[in-house]
Amino acid sequence: MVIEPNVKQGDILKIEKIKHPVLVVSKDFFNTSGAIIGCPIYNNNNIGPLHIAINIEGKQGFVQCEKLALLDLNARGYKKLSEITMRDRMEIADAIQGIFDYI
Repeated sequence: MVIEPNVKQGDILKIEKIKHPVLVVSKDFFNTSGAIIGCPIYNNNNIGPLHIAINIEGKQGFVQCEKLALLDLNARGYKKLSEITMRDRMEIADAIQGIFDYI
């Protein structure tokens, strides 16, 4: 039985057995499968073009876009912590798209 999580693109989750919060970068229709594609959010920034700064409830974090991971929420507990702005979503989507550009 597949559990449809109420998880949206741009949500920040705390996922069981994962140390850092995870930003959901997959689209909402994908997330209904019970799996998400996410990127970890670190407190420290190791300078790089794929480390995007975000502010969450007055705290700064850095989304590491090169560390995309497929995570099965049907197999793990999770809790929604927060969500990012549309502007941040667009900047992160652009960075991730840049990983796959052919030029």
